[in-house]
Amino acid sequence: MSNKLLGAAAMAAILLAVAPASAAKMGGCSGENLSKTESMIEVMADGEGKMAAQKEIAQAQDALLSGKMGVCAMHLSKAMHAGSMK
Repeated sequence: MSNKLLGAAAMAAILLAVAPASAAKMGGCSGENLSKTESMIEVMADGEGKMAAQKEIAQAQDALLSGKMGVCAMHLSKAMHAGSMK
């Protein structure tokens, strides 16, 4: 049981370290990237993917306003991936 918890904690740490780095490749969190992603989401068909993407965009905007660029980039990335789900 403890091995599973330790493995999950290690995986979470890796994901948190990699998410901001991968977001930096896409240009990071900026007003321009938020606008592009919002435009992409607006034309999506209504459904679970669109709702999830809209929630991630809202969280990305909150993080951007708070100056948490890594968190913002992570939510922006999740919004893009949620927008591509069917």
